[in-house]
Amino acid sequence: MKLHTDIPTRSDIDALMRTRLPWCVSLYLPTSPESLGEAERIDLGNLTREAFERMRALGADKDEIAGVEEQIAALADDDLFWRHQARTLALFATVSSLVTFRLPNRLVRQAVVADRFYVKPLLRAVTFPQTAFVLALSQNSVRLLQILPDLPLETITVPGMPADLESSVGTGTVADHAAVHRLKGLEGKKVRVRQFARLVNDALRPVLPERGIPLILAATEPLDGAFRAVCRYPDLVPITIPLPPEPLGDDVLLKDAREVLDRYHADQLRALHELFEERYARGRTVTDIADAARFATTGAIDTLFFDMDTVVPGRVDEETGAVTFADAMEGPAYGVVDEIVTRVWLTGGRVYALRRPDVPGGGDLAAILRYAPI
Repeated sequence: MKLHTDIPTRSDIDALMRTRLPWCVSLYLPTSPESLGEAERIDLGNLTREAFERMRALGADKDEIAGVEEQIAALADDDLFWRHQARTLALFATVSSLVTFRLPNRLVRQAVVADRFYVKPLLRAVTFPQTAFVLALSQNSVRLLQILPDLPLETITVPGMPADLESSVGTGTVADHAAVHRLKGLEGKKVRVRQFARLVNDALRPVLPERGIPLILAATEPLDGAFRAVCRYPDLVPITIPLPPEPLGDDVLLKDAREVLDRYHADQLRALHELFEERYARGRTVTDIADAARFATTGAIDTLFFDMDTVVPGRVDEETGAVTFADAMEGPAYGVVDEIVTRVWLTGGRVYALRRPDVPGGGDLAAILRYAPI
């Protein structure tokens, strides 16, 4: 069984957040990697009908509904697509386009119709992803694996990856006899280890994404330090799994890697809470939605924490950031917190989709400002 995921990149999310069209349909559909897709296709039909009912209630005509229906129907007919699923399928449709992401996170089933996409739940997949790469690195072997929720480790094939230190940078590969002499002894071993680490790093670069998925290193010194010295992958986890003389079985490696990933996420969240408390003491935080909307509109928010499940109906003024709250809106509506998240993201701020107990203060949102308000 394999979990097929499409983790959105920053440019993917940028494009979704910038979309403004009369009818934007956002669907979040729970899926299962064990399924052949038939149950999910039936549920997609039900969820799509919910969206169409909402479109009709808001005044969409037959051609507009037919345009969205055509996009989703093409996907529903794709047998191969439905045989390869993850935990949630996110669909973003207009009358002329469809974008999908297969996510490792289990998200709430819902259909949303507005003049923009409902992107907020998607951000959970890039806040604390439940997937990670594991690089098992020793002088005798190199393996890249991937952690997926509730599944065994998956081996990733890496073109050009060196098999081991000796065959890739051993002294037998050096033609210059003077160089062979210089590479003898302890110093020579250090040089070869560094060369080996660079070759591994160079092979990984085309395979790893730009960022967003943690890379866990399983190694011992001197390879641990040598690889960390050359690796520039931004999400290399600082915690190393020590490798024993005998190779670790996949079950043990998976258990250790999951523990490291949990610690890594917990450390990140703890550091963020500490930063919030520090900025709070300096008057550089807000927890009020109206204040956050105003600061988000002027680009003053550096970091935003928000409850990924909260929905606060209303609108945010495009120019001033003033909030109009409402129990229900006439015409296509969107959530106030969703719009705040979008404005923070598009002005270069960091956003964290969290469960409510993990939001500083335990409310709908909390924000760290770039500067103290005057």
